[in-house]
Amino acid sequence: MAEKKDAVKKLKEKLLVQRKNAYHLISDKELKACDKFCEDYKDFMNKAKIEREAVIYSIELLKKKGFVEYKNGMKLKAGDKIYRNNRGKSVLAAIIGTAPIEEGVRLCAAHIDSPRLDLKQNPLYEDTEMALFKTHYYGGIKKYQWTTIPLALHGVIIKADGTSIAVNIGEDEKDPVFVVTDLLPHLAAAQMQKPMAKGITGEQLNLVIGSRPFKDDEESGSVKLAILDLLFEKYGITEADFISSELEAVPAFKAKDVGFDRSLIGAYGHDDKVCAYPALAATAECKKPKHTVVTVLTDKEETGSDGNTGLRSSYLQYFIADIAEALGSDARTVLSASECLSADVNAAYDPTFPEVNERLNSAYINHGVVITKYTGARGKAGTSDASAEFTGRIRRLMDAHKVVWQTGELGKVDEGGGGTVAAYIANLNVDTIDLGVPVLSMHAPYEIVSKIDTYMAYKAFEVFMDD
Repeated sequence: MAEKKDAVKKLKEKLLVQRKNAYHLISDKELKACDKFCEDYKDFMNKAKIEREAVIYSIELLKKKGFVEYKNGMKLKAGDKIYRNNRGKSVLAAIIGTAPIEEGVRLCAAHIDSPRLDLKQNPLYEDTEMALFKTHYYGGIKKYQWTTIPLALHGVIIKADGTSIAVNIGEDEKDPVFVVTDLLPHLAAAQMQKPMAKGITGEQLNLVIGSRPFKDDEESGSVKLAILDLLFEKYGITEADFISSELEAVPAFKAKDVGFDRSLIGAYGHDDKVCAYPALAATAECKKPKHTVVTVLTDKEETGSDGNTGLRSSYLQYFIADIAEALGSDARTVLSASECLSADVNAAYDPTFPEVNERLNSAYINHGVVITKYTGARGKAGTSDASAEFTGRIRRLMDAHKVVWQTGELGKVDEGGGGTVAAYIANLNVDTIDLGVPVLSMHAPYEIVSKIDTYMAYKAFEVFMDD
């Protein structure tokens, strides 16, 4: 009987998919490495809440690791480490491999923008002796989640004379914060009868920024005047300078451990910095790759990847074309032989909301990095759908290097769905598949990820670059 049970057990291990918690598969040594890596990740999250800050952080790290800014016409050879800053909102890094460039590059692509509230071009107004900013939300959000939480203001203002002013208010403990108000329950009977999507409208996402009037002016508009006086004193800006600014209101929360066991991380912007940072770190630590490594941290994914800093732009193609030309080849040849991990998150199965997921094809917290063969909505609209051959290659690579991985999709077939940058890279004739971290409460002001899943993403990018 015991022999029969043992045989059945072996048969199950051989034939069945075995879903296992990653913590049962790693050593104590690797667990310590995981926790250390996640401390560095939290530091990144606290310092790089918007895409401009992520680019600054990335370039500083790359420079420390010997990367130099690429200039057109620069001669390249195996081992060279280069980067390119695209308008301060996206960044590319490359390490030239020992193999001929005609064998293609190992490309990793993640995005560094996240849902937020952008200030309108003419944002400042006064109403009933309160000063407020008008906003326009960016990316897919549940609008009601952005009320009554502390918000910080990040970004840049370009003054009339062309001077650039960096803005970061609300992150320091001594800084003020900004808030979108909401109705008290006592007066919200009509509001609470509305569908959740309409309980708060886009035009109600107004930031409270002050209420103290200008001391020597009792006329209407004196609170607005007082705010402008403060801004002029601190930054030397006038109301017209808001027209040429990019100011983003983001949650003022810090990245923190979640749970008694500290196994999870709560933060704003895990989507998609929880993939961007592991890809960046793997690139920075990569030594002498066989194939040329290219990593792109891009902007505008949350709004469709349009614009000259999004991946529908040609800046990635131009960068690879420059590398190819410097090494005696051409972009078409290189791209057609290349492989890409589109580094984007997936939805983690949430036991509180099981009805939107199909359990067999969901991603689970602590089960490792997620390989997503296709994204899209309903009938796979807007996806590249990786080939079986390339999916098989990545599967073998992860298994060979003991990277804990799982598969997943974004909810039940008819529930909705979503897209990534994978399709835009696949359209360049590059073998592409999504690989990233499962996230709870995706697109909320405070998202949750697992430390072990985050670390496995780093390992996945590392072995892909070294292969």
